[in-house]
Amino acid sequence: MMTNISDTYPRPVDTPSDERLGCIFSGIQPSGGLHLGNYLGAVRHWVSLQDCARRIFYCLVDCHAITVSQERLREQTLSMAAALLACGIDAERSVLFVQSSNPHHTELGWMLSCVARMGWLSRMTQFKEKAGKDREQASVGLYAYPVLMAADILLYGATHVPVGDDQKQHLELTRDIAQRFNKSYGEDIFSVPEPLIFSSGARVMSLRDGSVKMSKSESSPMGRIDLTDGLDAIASKIRKAKTDSAVLPSKEAGLEGRAEAKNLVGIYAALRGVGIAEVLESVGGMSFAKFKDVLIGVLEEVMVPKGEEMRRLCGDKNYLIEVLRKGRERARALSEERMKKVREAMGFLEVG
Repeated sequence: MMTNISDTYPRPVDTPSDERLGCIFSGIQPSGGLHLGNYLGAVRHWVSLQDCARRIFYCLVDCHAITVSQERLREQTLSMAAALLACGIDAERSVLFVQSSNPHHTELGWMLSCVARMGWLSRMTQFKEKAGKDREQASVGLYAYPVLMAADILLYGATHVPVGDDQKQHLELTRDIAQRFNKSYGEDIFSVPEPLIFSSGARVMSLRDGSVKMSKSESSPMGRIDLTDGLDAIASKIRKAKTDSAVLPSKEAGLEGRAEAKNLVGIYAALRGVGIAEVLESVGGMSFAKFKDVLIGVLEEVMVPKGEEMRRLCGDKNYLIEVLRKGRERARALSEERMKKVREAMGFLEVG
């Protein structure tokens, strides 16, 4: 039976202070550019967590990316590395590396697939959503990738994993796999990770439709702000963002039923690091035309420099490869010890 996430880790975390967390692992697919929703929902928290954990891993999960066809995977992997560095990930304080560069991930993924159960995977709602009606044509990788995700996390003894709503079920599966492995082989080889939930996590919606999340898979780039967007592109997208004809309210209740208005106010609040109520106290009664100009100014201050730094880093391919090479060496050195324990526990022959 899967553990309810609220029972596991009920208290939200903004920036843990008094007690440093043990080990944090998080991954991101390099299957498209970083956009504002990624930054406000996850990456800015990743940056702050670098001061809160004894060890932290940020992985470019390219093996997960190939569950669907990829035409520019190498280029996108380097681009995502540049984006994370530009946003504040420090390759000295964090282990930043590419998943496929450490073969322990896929080795452990196979071992854990022999521990996981079909019934567990069959309940994964994300597979059902991504595969759609024609599930018989979906790849085995798409079906089984939650097991590889479990391997990613368990390989480094992660004690905490930042999760969003769409990943809670996968972390529950990871916990189930870890507990079953430990019980089956009589050793506490794997830590059972806890979810790390941020009370200030921003849910950024499309600029064209306030009812759906901002996504790199949107058909139109006008629905999202990419990290690569310059000021002109950002200004154009914000000015053309869908709104309504009413002025901004002075209280949160006035945003009910106004998805697009709530989204733009939420973006401004997240960029400024304040609550929506505080924003509305200062902009209540303002027209959207004026508020959009204010929002553009904040985006210019917060996001444009990150985009400029990302473009600079993308121009230095050798530097990016060296950063990822060092990350790989650190990751492999740390995962080898655990893999030796797993191989021994499962009875594999060691031949030197």
